[in-house]
Amino acid sequence: MATRVLIKNAKIVNENRIYESDVLIEDDLIVKIDGSISDSTAKVIDASGRILLPGVIDDQVHFREPGLTHKGNIASESRAAVAGGITTFMEQPNTIPQTTTIEKLEEKFALAAETSFANYSFLFGGTNDNLEEIKKLDRNACSGIKLFLGSSTGNMLVDDEEVIEKIFRNTEMVISAHCEDESTIKQNLALYKEKYGDDIPVKYHPLIRSAEACYLSSSKAIALAKKTGARFHVFHLSTGIETDLFRNDIPLEEKKITAEVCIHHLWFSDADYDTKGTLIKWNPAVKTAEDRSKLWDALLDDRIDVIATDHAPHTLEEKSNVYTQAPSGGPLVQHALPAMLQKYHEGVISLEKLVEKMCHNPAKLFEIEKRGFIREGYFADLVLVDLNDSWQVSKNNIAYKCGWSPFDETIFKSKVTHTFVNGHLAYEEGKFSGERNAKRLTFNRP
Repeated sequence: MATRVLIKNAKIVNENRIYESDVLIEDDLIVKIDGSISDSTAKVIDASGRILLPGVIDDQVHFREPGLTHKGNIASESRAAVAGGITTFMEQPNTIPQTTTIEKLEEKFALAAETSFANYSFLFGGTNDNLEEIKKLDRNACSGIKLFLGSSTGNMLVDDEEVIEKIFRNTEMVISAHCEDESTIKQNLALYKEKYGDDIPVKYHPLIRSAEACYLSSSKAIALAKKTGARFHVFHLSTGIETDLFRNDIPLEEKKITAEVCIHHLWFSDADYDTKGTLIKWNPAVKTAEDRSKLWDALLDDRIDVIATDHAPHTLEEKSNVYTQAPSGGPLVQHALPAMLQKYHEGVISLEKLVEKMCHNPAKLFEIEKRGFIREGYFADLVLVDLNDSWQVSKNNIAYKCGWSPFDETIFKSKVTHTFVNGHLAYEEGKFSGERNAKRLTFNRP
């Protein structure tokens, strides 16, 4: 027998509109959107006073499974994601073992099928020596290809320029990249190690992993993408200077080169290292307030297409090490949407633009089938938010396995109250469903 849920009196934010409507869900699909729906067989949820958004799609997370599960795993981190209104994630290949063969990719899919609370796909890692595997990968098999053009957690640096060009020429999938120039970083690090040893003050992180290092790598990769015609997506922009590498004069669907910005680069600046220390040590580094301002400008004028998290949990013990031993990355999926809604309250971004960057555009960019929008016939990935129910991040309500957040003690004005994953109420008023209804993503790539 079909399971039916009727969401009444919702204020829907979708496709650049805000309007009141009811939404009827049957099993895993949205079957009707109308101003007044009656259905005596449906479970009714009164959404009066709340907004209804499409489920957030996060195109960049590190859930640490397999091989690094003391930090997090697919079950724990996808559960935290659902608490934050993220219904779909794309996980990165720098696990142990790395996701650099089709066999290891399918093993990850099998693991997610058993444990994930959110919809899932994975990026396939490119290396200096797995071009033949990339050639064999079906274009609809997963989210796309990931290249580390600068080293980060997992030692997956791809630095053979001939190989990089061959990868660009031999796949039709989206190639997403971490762009930082390795030689620049090594030179900078050597200078600071000579002065401080391993205990370099973390405030120098953005000078070691500098704006120059980012721009050198991203500009070079973009030039190669233009030369080869590759479909190229730059992950986690962190500098103002890089934003001028991207276009806003054509629709996203026509762009061959796209960009993403992450929550931490929109929220923090180098002034926060004094209080947050290595807890906000990321690669690429959080940089200046001016960089942050320019990232916001580029996001709002559509040079930057997507907001993501780069969720990357580590234990507090690991993060407490001296600079050279403290890993880069931090947990963000539970707090990404509340953080961006805080910027809405501050008048920085509209609800419509927020939904465009966190829901619609990831679906368009990766050509995801029937997700990212509130439409009849689409999967019922939906999030109800109370815009005016303040709450404080604390150890008691953090869902990450690592047990901490860079937003600890932050007060957010908006709260996620309900999250639906394929029509299943996965999260309601602070409580998780014990059941899972997540699906492997499918794609519309001709």
